[in-house]
Amino acid sequence: MKTFITPINTAVFLALLFHISGAIGILCTPYKDWFIQNTPLNLWLMTALLFWLQPQKNLSFFLFFAACFLVGMTTEMIGVNTGKLFGNYAYGNLMGPKLNGVPYLIGINWFVVVFCSGVIIEKYNNLIQAKLVASGIRVRPALQTITFVFDGALLATLFDFAIEPVAMKINFWQWQNNNVPTYNFACWFVISAVLLLLFRQLKFNKRNHFAVHLFIIQYLFFTALQTYL
Repeated sequence: MKTFITPINTAVFLALLFHISGAIGILCTPYKDWFIQNTPLNLWLMTALLFWLQPQKNLSFFLFFAACFLVGMTTEMIGVNTGKLFGNYAYGNLMGPKLNGVPYLIGINWFVVVFCSGVIIEKYNNLIQAKLVASGIRVRPALQTITFVFDGALLATLFDFAIEPVAMKINFWQWQNNNVPTYNFACWFVISAVLLLLFRQLKFNKRNHFAVHLFIIQYLFFTALQTYL
């Protein structure tokens, strides 16, 4: 008899526990502010679980993490201080220590979103590719890469689309005139695409099953807050 207490089940349980508790706390209790203030702790824990359940962590995996963090922080600092990327916005103080106006946690968030998007699309594309090969259809590697990058960047951008209204309501960051420009999503798509191309090229294990669960749980969490907050 297989044990139910496995690392992946434990991680999914913790993710569900923290996100469901957070949603209920924010939407249904008088302790809304306390739950909002501890949302960054949730992201730190989810990142730790992603690392814990990443199989065969090698140098390429850590290089990808570093690239996401550095690119995310750099582009966000350009955006916050010049408005030339994403638009005119500013971060509040809820997300912790900052560098040039950008919380370090934002660099972590770039890794989580892009990595989870990459894992999901990699899994999906592998299933499609297997069916095509079984049917005698072969797709050129270049077209596979283009499809992967486009689909992954679109998924990451859709995730940002779900976060933006909630982030303004709980004061993670604020946009000028409370208006999220279309340019923000265009930048998210392009920057995510560059990082996903790197994801595609680097050789590390991309079968992190927790990443799939985490993306879905977080997407539903922010969708619920967007709907009812």
